[in-house]
Amino acid sequence: MIWTIILLLNGILFFYFLSNRTRSKREPPLDKGVIPWLGHALDFGKDAAKFLTRMKQKHGDIFTVRVAGRYVTVLLDPNSYDTVFQDTASLDFSRYAQVLMDRIFNLRLPSYKPDTEKAIMRRHFQGESLLCLNHVMEKHLRTLLTLETEDLNQSDWKQDGLFHFCYSMMFRAGYLTLFGGEQNNNCADAANVYSEYHKFDGLLMKMARSTLKSGEKQTTGMAKQRLWELLAQAGLRQESSLWLQNYRHHLQAEGADEETQRKAMLLQLWATQGNVGPAAFWLLAFLLTHSEAMRAVRKEFNSVTVPGTNTLNPQDQTPVFDSVLEETLRLTAAPFITREVLQNKTLCMANGQEYDLRKGDRLCLFPFISPQMDPEIHFEPEKFKYDRFLKADGTAKKDFFKGGRRLKYYTMPWGAGTNACVGKPFAIQSIRQFVFLVLFHLDIELHDREAQVPEVDVSRYGFGMLQPNKELQIQYKRRDQPFFQ
Repeated sequence: MIWTIILLLNGILFFYFLSNRTRSKREPPLDKGVIPWLGHALDFGKDAAKFLTRMKQKHGDIFTVRVAGRYVTVLLDPNSYDTVFQDTASLDFSRYAQVLMDRIFNLRLPSYKPDTEKAIMRRHFQGESLLCLNHVMEKHLRTLLTLETEDLNQSDWKQDGLFHFCYSMMFRAGYLTLFGGEQNNNCADAANVYSEYHKFDGLLMKMARSTLKSGEKQTTGMAKQRLWELLAQAGLRQESSLWLQNYRHHLQAEGADEETQRKAMLLQLWATQGNVGPAAFWLLAFLLTHSEAMRAVRKEFNSVTVPGTNTLNPQDQTPVFDSVLEETLRLTAAPFITREVLQNKTLCMANGQEYDLRKGDRLCLFPFISPQMDPEIHFEPEKFKYDRFLKADGTAKKDFFKGGRRLKYYTMPWGAGTNACVGKPFAIQSIRQFVFLVLFHLDIELHDREAQVPEVDVSRYGFGMLQPNKELQIQYKRRDQPFFQ
């Protein structure tokens, strides 16, 4: 017994001295928290936006916090972000990415080459290839929407949760477009994949933080095993997109075995489908609760629809919808941009101040706080304003300022630098096409007309699009003669 106590005390002292340090003169403000080793881990994980906003008010635009034995320097000045993006020698993106790939997907690639992977994706998500993907995505969206409503008469209302409606439809259409797998033309394979993915996604944050309980570990383990089986042929069959086929060839060339390739397919499934569905949900939720915005979007869609058709041309300019989407993402896109500090370096801020960063620390940007929710940049940032990104003449507004300086980054839902989303044009067109088809073919409204947009699930800060903490119930029916009004 005495030896157990001694070992325990030694362990506590070891962790205390291991994680204990003092701030040097040229380093950012240091806030270690009151709990040895753990530091601010609990507050960070519980609600990162609330915690980091409090730290910003206390320390300013740059500070270092202790989180479970690690020291994380947080930078919240968008004018200084390029300093981070441009330094690829001292700051590394791939190391932390590989940690998360292992924790969430059980994936360890024999040779992780993010630049090569992005180059492969870039070839297939622009130009003629992008137009082809947009066309296929539109076809699947139309098919799925028809399946959802084919049993309804014009007077029949169907009730559903808006998040489920948007996420399941966007996910299945995206899966069929990029991964293939449609069996007997009935989309059953896509539905099976979504069912398993939904279980996996519900526990994704706990996997990332290694906080799964025993029963949850069993749930995620079974869901991942089933998804690996369902995705076994993705990128090998002819129905898969050329991008996924080329990505699979890349994995084979790098020496990845079959099991590793299947795990990589799940990674790509999450990367391509994990954000567009939630984004479509938030956009429709804001439209359904803001009648002026809904009228403006309907009017614009009506003006760009080819007469006698229900087709939206990808080349059509839709500045009102674009502003609604950008405002939606400003309020609900909250990824961390993370770098590992590979060697001691000096970070030069836009205001001329310099701060030393230590090798082994982690550097984190959180654009959700600034620029996206920064009151100095966006007036009343907590409010949805559909025309926030429109000028008086109806064209796109791109001039925003902080500290008297014009901002390069006034909203960052798509990341930047090496974190920039290569699939952005495809994602935007997919969301726009989905909203267009829903508003064109359906009468859709809130089940409770007094309902408000749900609060966000605060546990999901840091991983792309946020999700709601509860459903928003809707009802819809098929229009006998589709049109905008």
